[in-house]
Amino acid sequence: MYQQWHDLLFAHWALPPEKLRPLVPRELELDLFEALAWVGVIPFWMSSVRFRGLPPIPTAGTFPELNVRTYVRASRDPDKPGVYFFSLDAASVLAVLGARIGVGLPYFWADMAAEAVGEEIRYRSMRKQRPGPAELVARYRPTGPASQNKTDLERFVTERYCLYLGRRGRVHRVQIHHLPWPLQPSEAEFQVNTMARVNGIELPLEQPILQFSKLLEVYIFAPEELG
Repeated sequence: MYQQWHDLLFAHWALPPEKLRPLVPRELELDLFEALAWVGVIPFWMSSVRFRGLPPIPTAGTFPELNVRTYVRASRDPDKPGVYFFSLDAASVLAVLGARIGVGLPYFWADMAAEAVGEEIRYRSMRKQRPGPAELVARYRPTGPASQNKTDLERFVTERYCLYLGRRGRVHRVQIHHLPWPLQPSEAEFQVNTMARVNGIELPLEQPILQFSKLLEVYIFAPEELG
């Protein structure tokens, strides 16, 4: 598939690995940075969603999406770091059904909106399905230009080109191709955020690490089984 991702906020919190290990399939290893696991809450909206060579999908071409994730490696192929999703909420019921049935990803249908007011993005999401409550109400904006010099942590949480999921004791991988993220410094205010808690994760009280990205073009490939 081809997609364009817009107005994306990376918000990351550090947690002890033992807090996340029971929530990740045993076939996957937590990928740590400075001996800590990292949880991301990532709101954005996407457009031009289509299968390669076809026009955008009706009712599923443009919509907001919000994911909660951590970072893993597959024990069968540890040299390919990737993403593991605890949940993905989307405003398109067709996209939710397609991703659940076609790939097995934990997608949920939600009432969502992403509104740009100047440089500020006003974002809200309320899940329509169980488990819940799963809600995010936030404002965020970039505070400076994109930099070519990423920190080690920024590279760790953003430069990943596949996602992993475990199904019936087997590991599947979905390859993702895109250019390196153009990251801008960011500020954010979270009025409501229960997205991690609904997945059994209590986020620390400390402020998250934040980055903003205006636009990225993404190619997504068919799942492959690693065994």
